[in-house]
Amino acid sequence: MGISFSVLSSGSTGNATIVRNEDTTLLIDAGLSARRINELLKEREVMGEEIDGILVTHEHSDHIRGLGAVARKYNLPIYANEKTWEAMEKSIGAIAEENRIVLESHEVKDFGSLRVEPFEISHDAAAPVGYCFYDGDEKLGVATDLGYVSDKVKKALDGSDVLVLEANHDIEMLRMGRYPWNTKRRILGDMGHLSNNSAGEALSELLTGDTKRAYLAHLSLDHNMMDLAKMTVRDTMEDAGCFFKESEFKLCDTYYDRPTPWDKVGE
Repeated sequence: MGISFSVLSSGSTGNATIVRNEDTTLLIDAGLSARRINELLKEREVMGEEIDGILVTHEHSDHIRGLGAVARKYNLPIYANEKTWEAMEKSIGAIAEENRIVLESHEVKDFGSLRVEPFEISHDAAAPVGYCFYDGDEKLGVATDLGYVSDKVKKALDGSDVLVLEANHDIEMLRMGRYPWNTKRRILGDMGHLSNNSAGEALSELLTGDTKRAYLAHLSLDHNMMDLAKMTVRDTMEDAGCFFKESEFKLCDTYYDRPTPWDKVGE
């Protein structure tokens, strides 16, 4: 079967992604209400009882809003590093001790035949991480909510067959937008969010013959549009000398209000 995934929801209104293989199903983040997460799972024909655990990237509300409720409803273990646990415990409510599991950055964990490796990213949270998933020769890399793509992040994502990468904002739309300047400065900074240009620059370095698709994620509703993001990413990659055919590599959409279709990483 290999790795399959669906980005259930992506953006400042809430984030969640489902990843599975033949013997394991994992949820990355639960940043919407428990009711909404259940609705999105049903759209992808996944029952909450099938989930083996929830991986947390960081403690911001758009990533943990429904975390406690979903974990309690289905008696699910939650995996996060110690600093993230400390930062989010008061927000998610009581969690059974056996379901409070510490998974530190770069600590590899096997869930059946699905291998998971968290890696550090740069964001204004306690200890934010991205995740890589492995099944045999297949690799899925997920990195959203990061201010810049460091060499360590590039190393972690290197060789991914499919990437889910943040393209949060168009720089000029953000600069001209309604946010106060201190918020704009935070978003534009190294602890903020990736712009379309930064995502393109990163992909130009990450794209290999193995990389088939990249999903542009966590787009701002106020300061970005999917068509603009894809155009800017493509233009930035071409400016860096990275040219590709749609049949060889594809930029894919994510949505804040509906899940992406199931994607099989090895295809």
